[in-house]
Amino acid sequence: MISIVIVNSPIGLLTIAEEDGAVSGLFFEGETLPQKAAPNETALLRRACAQLEEYFAGKRPAFDLPLEPKGTAFQRSVWSALVGIPAGETKSYGQVAALVGNPKAARAVGMANNRNPIPIFIPCHRVIGADGALTGFRSGLMVKKKLLELEGAYYQRPAPGGTAPEPQAQPALEN
Repeated sequence: MISIVIVNSPIGLLTIAEEDGAVSGLFFEGETLPQKAAPNETALLRRACAQLEEYFAGKRPAFDLPLEPKGTAFQRSVWSALVGIPAGETKSYGQVAALVGNPKAARAVGMANNRNPIPIFIPCHRVIGADGALTGFRSGLMVKKKLLELEGAYYQRPAPGGTAPEPQAQPALEN
């Protein structure tokens, strides 16, 4: 059985899923939940909700929960690398590819990010373009932007009225 709990957050309703004693999913409002999911407020889900609340209040830079994302060996290696990116920092897709030992796999890292079943807890929002620009996020770039700004992370913001990045005070990360 998959236990779920719904939590209100600054980015909308979130559903957290637990399976076999570990957090197995985080779903944004409107996303399809697993078929065998049922509301059941377990001790782990209460902890996950409390930690999310602390995160959104700016009081928790990292999560301390058992996570069990389902994916390929490569995806799991990418997700493991993402957990190592501290709040307030970002990495490019190329940098993450290098971290997992495959420096030419930036596109594959992007696909693994897209399939991350536990966003926020596994911080795929901390991965940005090589030029510092925001790139795809499952629930949209506005949510990604909000998460990064909450963490005080650097990224290239679009110039007013344009799409080209506007230089910021901090240097952009290299590949």
